[in-house]
Amino acid sequence: MIYTNVLVRVKDPADVDEIRSLLAEQAKLSRAEPGCARFEVYQSEKDPTLFVLVERWESAEALEEHRKGKAYTEIYQAKVLPKVERDSHRCSLVE
Repeated sequence: MIYTNVLVRVKDPADVDEIRSLLAEQAKLSRAEPGCARFEVYQSEKDPTLFVLVERWESAEALEEHRKGKAYTEIYQAKVLPKVERDSHRCSLVE
């Protein structure tokens, strides 16, 4: 299982609503992809420019395929990344 958490901060507060909408669409499409066990987007109540993406993929191959799909290439790369700062963390589950 691959666990990834991504912190996304919108550069211009005027873009928050657009980014929220794009991330919601990306999440919906990503959850429908083979190998996606979890894909959730959270918006901070304290700082509305901050979003947290919580992803769980069944394998490294599933994550790589995700990065070739519409949710990643047409929405995230093309429309979200130019307007945000991003900090990605591949994580291990602590049990």
